[in-house]
Amino acid sequence: MKSERLLLGIFLFLFLGGNAQKDTFSEEALNDVLLTEKGEKVSFKSILDENKGQTIFLDIWASWCKDCVVGMPKVKKLKKEYPKVSFVYISLDKNETHWKKGIRRFGIEDGAHYWATNGWKSDLFNDLDLDWIPRYMILDGSGNIELFKAIKADDVKILNYLKNEQYEK
Repeated sequence: MKSERLLLGIFLFLFLGGNAQKDTFSEEALNDVLLTEKGEKVSFKSILDENKGQTIFLDIWASWCKDCVVGMPKVKKLKKEYPKVSFVYISLDKNETHWKKGIRRFGIEDGAHYWATNGWKSDLFNDLDLDWIPRYMILDGSGNIELFKAIKADDVKILNYLKNEQYEK
């Protein structure tokens, strides 16, 4: 009986609570500071404000991440197919030099690029319960989370959302 209750508890946590999709960011996440390519510090909220009214494809990546690199051609293809979508990249590279070299090396110069100077310990990533990269997210024109978690750039949930957005606008 105890083991059945334990299994039920694990099931409920994993499928109802542990992986529940968020639809907004915490204040701490919104106030998290990132670095631009020009070396300016900006809040995550200011990035959302800058893209207000546009769908945002958020790509959390690092140049050392094999899965991130494998996904880059797919992300570039999405960018071509959906030119009205804002592509925002946040890097978890260990230092600024590696981050900037990665942008050039993988040919992702177009789009908005930011570096998470606090790495995995940032308030934004704590809020997202970030446990794997790449992490792809879709945000609506108000900065609300439409797709909380995808780890493949060709995830059917990403494609369906972007297709629907394209026809609605």
